[in-house]
Amino acid sequence: TVEGRVAHSLHAYFLRRGDVTSPIVYEVDRSRDGGSFSNRRVVAIQHGRPILNLAASFQNPEDGVEHEAEMPDVRGPEGLTDLIAAARDNLDSIPTKMRRYLQERPFEFRHVEPITFERGETRPPVKHVWIRAVDELPDDPVLHQNMLTYVSDHELVGTASNPHGQAFLDRSVIMASLDHALWFHRAVRVDDWLLYAMDSPNASGARGFARGQFFTRDGKLVASTAQEGLMRVVDRQERRARSDPKLQK
Repeated sequence: TVEGRVAHSLHAYFLRRGDVTSPIVYEVDRSRDGGSFSNRRVVAIQHGRPILNLAASFQNPEDGVEHEAEMPDVRGPEGLTDLIAAARDNLDSIPTKMRRYLQERPFEFRHVEPITFERGETRPPVKHVWIRAVDELPDDPVLHQNMLTYVSDHELVGTASNPHGQAFLDRSVIMASLDHALWFHRAVRVDDWLLYAMDSPNASGARGFARGQFFTRDGKLVASTAQEGLMRVVDRQERRARSDPKLQK
């Protein structure tokens, strides 16, 4: 519903789990079309219930003053192991029911820091991941923004779990994105390597908060993101009760 203007910020709340086997209906409200900015409110509906609320803002391209954060000094993507390859090398650490996460994905994820699949090891709340689409994409700026939005959910809540020894695919903790915000600063291509630099300044109330920045290989800051996610520690009996309708009664 917006033409000639570029998305510069998105704010979303995840309300319910989505169903990948069913279609989604999007209701779009044209909240405002001003001289320079447009705003839209979107509700994603599935099975008759809202699963996501979104507010998005768009701007006419224009020039202005510029400054940007400095890119972290970390090693490049060359020689780093892709996440899927690392997971397949650690199959004994991954529950059988969780191995669906090992399927091929539209992005490569090369972690600068070592990847942990087992619970217990604590680390600082910081992660650096090189990200790139697996194939070349058309020269469509909206497509690249859409795909960056998709991939920006990767590892944010996981960064908040680092100091607490909650590893990738750890079944003793329930993790889920609660909300997500993204700001586009400059034009971006997701089929070129991007460094996703993340940190988590806080975890409390069974929630973890994390921030992220996307940098190009030459150090340009193209987007920033922030997210709060559920981080609820549960024991096996409680998890079983949550998933078994008989026990819930």
